[in-house]
Amino acid sequence: MQRPYQCGIDAAIDVIDGKWKVLVLWALDSGARRFGETKRLLPGISEKVLAQQLRELEADGIVHREVYDQVPPKVEYSLTERGRALNAALAPLNAWGKERIALLEAEAEAEAEAEAEAEAATAAAVTAVAPAA
Repeated sequence: MQRPYQCGIDAAIDVIDGKWKVLVLWALDSGARRFGETKRLLPGISEKVLAQQLRELEADGIVHREVYDQVPPKVEYSLTERGRALNAALAPLNAWGKERIALLEAEAEAEAEAEAEAEAATAAAVTAVAPAA
């Protein structure tokens, strides 16, 4: 039995909860991919975790798993219509995240420049005070 949801966001988070699910969705956004190809697009994910995430997304109707009857075995994963709708809903979150990255990078750059200026001012003050040899 599914747990009761408090609101729509609660129901959505239940599907995309975890570090990797949203990244798996984005990896599958451009079309069907095999397991290994999907893993290469997600550096740092283990095979075990990727397999688990794909199974959970399949159980939620977000990902379709297509098994081809051939040797060697071939399996492809793709987004269902529900999965494509979920990715579309996540697009504004992606845009917000990109803006945040740019803001954080600008803040880090400004901080580094301020530190460099402070170090230069300190060095100039020390040089002005130091006795000539």
